[in-house]
Amino acid sequence: MAWELLDAMARMLRIDLSPSSHDFPARSSPFCPKVEPFLPGGRRKGLLANPACLVGRHVLAGMTLLAILAVAPSVRAQVTPAEGHTAADDTPVVKVGGTIFANFTYLEQPKILDVDGNQVNASSFDITRAYINVTGSIHHLVSYRITPDILRETAAGLNVNGSLVIRLKYAYGQFNLDDSWSKGSWVRLGLQQTPYIDYDESIYRYRFQGPTFTDVEKYLTSSDFGLSLHYNFPGNFGDVHGGIYDGDGYTKADANDEKALQLRVSFRPVPNGGIIKGLRLTAFYDADHYANNDDRTRLVGNMSFEHRYVNAAVEYLDAHDQPNAAAPDVHGEGYSVWVTPRSTIGIEGLLRYDSLKRNADVDERTERRVAGIAYWFPIQKPAAVSLMLDYEFVTFDDPARPSEIRYALHSLFNF
Repeated sequence: MAWELLDAMARMLRIDLSPSSHDFPARSSPFCPKVEPFLPGGRRKGLLANPACLVGRHVLAGMTLLAILAVAPSVRAQVTPAEGHTAADDTPVVKVGGTIFANFTYLEQPKILDVDGNQVNASSFDITRAYINVTGSIHHLVSYRITPDILRETAAGLNVNGSLVIRLKYAYGQFNLDDSWSKGSWVRLGLQQTPYIDYDESIYRYRFQGPTFTDVEKYLTSSDFGLSLHYNFPGNFGDVHGGIYDGDGYTKADANDEKALQLRVSFRPVPNGGIIKGLRLTAFYDADHYANNDDRTRLVGNMSFEHRYVNAAVEYLDAHDQPNAAAPDVHGEGYSVWVTPRSTIGIEGLLRYDSLKRNADVDERTERRVAGIAYWFPIQKPAAVSLMLDYEFVTFDDPARPSEIRYALHSLFNF
């Protein structure tokens, strides 16, 4: 039955699944099988001349077929439940929540000039995040999320220049695979979280102070348009999240015909081992291109530890960027280390150090040091309220760019 469904869907997508179609040319990969269109009546037209150009299409088709096969058993299982069995609740649900990041920041360095030409220290109240989260379910197998966010408009000549304007951050549908696979497994389609940053922020609770290392340095984006699959390993041993994305993030339209293939695998070595159960090892890879053969790749390794009294992590980034065929391949690398000591009365600390060489062949680096103390109000989860006083010192790899020193009061309101 499964093969008939797979073959029928493959023919709809014009993909030949016969064994002979899996002979790959020397420069192709298993992600780019040969494609053999079918004419009416089942007659074959012949192999396409350039299968390497269809990588994105075949990955997309493969993930679509996998999703259909995963969901199909759950759909077929929707029959009248036996006596003593509680049927799943398929009542449509809509929930509305929000997230606010509000802050006051005092910039000690560099100074700015006021309208009279005096050197002064900039200071301001600001909002850096204002989510309106609309989430819910249409069926116990189908859920969704829509989240607009705010952005400071800086384009000259617009009557909203300087205003906070709304843009879309998330908008996706989700097919839940709890009935077919492990609980917490799903397929998403639309504007959604990317595999690594969303995972990283689930451990690093201080996104309201500032973006994580790979995010703040613009190597990865937190949201993108695409199709992804998430699977939880049984026994709480970890999870895997992979997908195909436009690659340019939620802030801009796709600029080319390339697609980003992203995959994160996280492993918990001892899920039931007392204190050591908080240890997780993670590998993430992003394979993308600016254009054909112009690489844009990111490799991240992460080791994290979670405990009642401390969270900590260290991550390493290796990146390659060749913006066009005439440009050299720039190899960047860096790392981040952070620790958050925690107490039972809501008081926590944050110590963080980032180091980045955008060009590993040049002896210049950007360094970021963050120290802060926070109080988390005793609020019933998943709601959260926190206030944080922090200090941030940033030095840049560009000698012409002055160092930055700032003091801030950051706040989080999540409901």
